[in-house]
Amino acid sequence: MTRQQSAPDLYQSTAHSCPYLPQETAANLLIDPNYPVSSALYDTLIQNGFRRNGKLFYRPHCPACRQCQSVRIHVKEFGMNRTFRRVWKRNQDVSMEIRTVGFREEHFSLYRTYQSVRHPGDSMDNPDPEKYQKFLIESGVDTFMIELRIGRRLLSVSVLDHVANGLSAVYTFYDPAESYRSPGMLTILRQIELARSVDYENLYLGYWIEDCPKMSYKTRFAPVEVFDPAAQTWSPPQSQ
Repeated sequence: MTRQQSAPDLYQSTAHSCPYLPQETAANLLIDPNYPVSSALYDTLIQNGFRRNGKLFYRPHCPACRQCQSVRIHVKEFGMNRTFRRVWKRNQDVSMEIRTVGFREEHFSLYRTYQSVRHPGDSMDNPDPEKYQKFLIESGVDTFMIELRIGRRLLSVSVLDHVANGLSAVYTFYDPAESYRSPGMLTILRQIELARSVDYENLYLGYWIEDCPKMSYKTRFAPVEVFDPAAQTWSPPQSQ
């Protein structure tokens, strides 16, 4: 009788140019893609700074840089500042609906528009529906989607996972023509509201890099904590 492997093997990816800090070289620590990741194991991985891309679970493990830090919001302690209140008020006509995870042409069309404007020419700007599904639709864990709409018109889509005592925001894309509404910020505020409604403690927002301006928004949703892989602890970012 073959003994079942109790823990997954870990692999390191090949080094590549960092998409966030061009002067740095990036690499990831990967969970064996053939190992079945249960909900309990996923909870442990999230608590230890891992993230999910489709059915691939990874954590940055770069040769000479440790700036990527997993970040989470304490949703029960979160308070609206003046900017958040303005965004909330500006979007009173926006409705939210929870959907099962799945491929929808309307979502894919919005995703392509978003990538062509926000990430033109990089690996995300790809019209291949199969790659989109491998990235966002394929999941072996408890995943769902939320839609924000202005009337019947789609404003944003988020893919989220249920994890131990929280939600993990896998990815969000939105209509770039509606930037005056601050749809990215609005979506996080709605995710916080959703997490609170089911009595969760945390909303995980992926990775934060202090020297990357595109990620600076994540630490505005105080109080937040970042994970230090070396110390194996969550604590407030030193820049706060």
